[in-house]
Amino acid sequence: MRTPLVAGNWKMYKSVADARHLVSELVPGLQAVQGVEKVIAPPYTALLAVAALLEGTDIGLGAQNMHWELSGAYTGEISPAMVAELCHYVILGHSERRKFFGETDAGVNRKIQAALAQGLVPIVCVGETLEEYESGRTAEIVSSQIRLGFAGLNEYLDVTNAGSLVVAYEPVWAIGTGKPSTAAGAAAVVADIIRPALAEPFGEGFASSVRVLYGGSVTGENAAEFFGEEEIDGALVGGASLKVADFVKIVQSAAA
Repeated sequence: MRTPLVAGNWKMYKSVADARHLVSELVPGLQAVQGVEKVIAPPYTALLAVAALLEGTDIGLGAQNMHWELSGAYTGEISPAMVAELCHYVILGHSERRKFFGETDAGVNRKIQAALAQGLVPIVCVGETLEEYESGRTAEIVSSQIRLGFAGLNEYLDVTNAGSLVVAYEPVWAIGTGKPSTAAGAAAVVADIIRPALAEPFGEGFASSVRVLYGGSVTGENAAEFFGEEEIDGALVGGASLKVADFVKIVQSAAA
């Protein structure tokens, strides 16, 4: 059985004070839900404050990005070693990083390798744009992102440690638009594209064991529909993770 995972990506929202307030409200509701791995990924500036509030809970802390080098003259960047001091998870390859900051599959690959080397669990995002979706290129784009993004990682990944990696299918056309993919459509991408692409380098056992989340306009109202699909193991949640009742309801749906 793959343990469900729900991660809240706060993106560039919440000051340190706001983050403390939100987490203090979230913790009771999230702690009450068992059988789901829960992760909060606030901005870098709030990581230390949030880490203190999550101490002693079963709620994990994640970073939203990182560099692939352990140290160096990279002004404005955060290294995997720095992330690992506070976090157990890191989101990599998000479509907003690809779109606004020019991230490539090759760069994502280097980051995944660096995260695994530091004992971090990368939540790796893949997904197609609206234009690619409408032109019928979903399989081509998503399988290419996996093939290039996960190249050369066999020394880190095999069937015995499938829990050390998470994949998030986030169709770009559904993120923040209020127009999510259908649950059946997302599940088909996972079953027919993502898991077969992972099986090529790592084997069928790994591909069937690794958790694949859905992301893109997930709310407390529609989450149960996605989690009802056997292939979908949780969610990477954006805007709804900033709303206490909504995020708790999503986690409860994953447990159900």
